[in-house]
Amino acid sequence: MSGFARDMAVNRLERLVDTVEDERLPVPVREVWAVGDVALGLDPVERLDVYITKDILMRDDSERATASPDNADPDSQFRDSHGIAGVGKTVRADWAREHPQYLRANANGHAAPEKCLAAHLLEDDEPIHFEVCNASFEDNVTQRLRGAQLREDYTQLLDPRGVCLWANGTRSNDAFRKLRDGELALPALSRALEMLGLDGDEAASAARELHAWRDRQDGVTVRGDVV
Repeated sequence: MSGFARDMAVNRLERLVDTVEDERLPVPVREVWAVGDVALGLDPVERLDVYITKDILMRDDSERATASPDNADPDSQFRDSHGIAGVGKTVRADWAREHPQYLRANANGHAAPEKCLAAHLLEDDEPIHFEVCNASFEDNVTQRLRGAQLREDYTQLLDPRGVCLWANGTRSNDAFRKLRDGELALPALSRALEMLGLDGDEAASAARELHAWRDRQDGVTVRGDVV
């Protein structure tokens, strides 16, 4: 896909929030944000940026009734069946048993919550960039800005122009209406970065670098952070 017509982009966000509200996911989700171009009133939206705030799975809350017939430990079970470790530790065991087709691992072979969420919520060929972190959107904007400055790699910035669509079980119908009508008054990316403390030249350079990185992406791209 080359992008979304504006109405299609907002419809896609609504379907994503529907899934978060209605379905059991690999980890608990606390917030869903739309970020960047879709919040600016653009039509079409070339890439849809979504930010998810999720909980770190400290203790699996899977129901005992969903245990495997032989009562196998889920970590051992999925190591044997899928070659993926950490089920019941980083992602819910009952979710993995219900949706094994969405189970994904990181480079070390452990179940990766951000990749599992992306597999469950997105289609492979959609032009969507998907960010997942345990920190709230506002907190992670600041964290990522500091990290990008230290590394001098502005492709790692998190676009600060976001709108919260869903938080702690509550959907913002007003946010969806404003997205659909293009009513949000948000600045250009360079100006938004200046408002966070970058000087004019650095903000302009950072915005160019981030836009160039985005232009090179294709299909679904996923990033996971732990702050």
